[in-house]
Amino acid sequence: MPTLTYSLLDEQMTQDDKVFFKQLGQRVAKLRKELNWTQTQLAETLGISQQLIAAYESGSRKIPASMLPTLSRLFSVPLEQLVGIQPLPAKRGPASTLQRQMEQINSMPKGKQKFFTEMLEALIKQQQAS
Repeated sequence: MPTLTYSLLDEQMTQDDKVFFKQLGQRVAKLRKELNWTQTQLAETLGISQQLIAAYESGSRKIPASMLPTLSRLFSVPLEQLVGIQPLPAKRGPASTLQRQMEQINSMPKGKQKFFTEMLEALIKQQQAS
């Protein structure tokens, strides 16, 4: 009976799996960098090799489901955010234009978020003054 290896399992990823694990790896890399951790530091914390972290972050290897709660706790983010699940809107029906715009701004880098916040504050003050 042939032995299945991780590399064989990774080669058998569907296209949807490849997209999912690439995006998951990108989120892990982003969260790791926000903590100013190196791949080596994350690998040591998880008890795995730096090369494996690099493979996870590139999406060439599947991150085990059993590791997701650990990563969620390490990065202090909800599991849903880690795996890319969007929270359900509080109200039924399509999101308002303003809500969609706010979500888009929220997904931007902090510098761009600050620009939009300052612009909105200036417009609000201008409206209140008139």
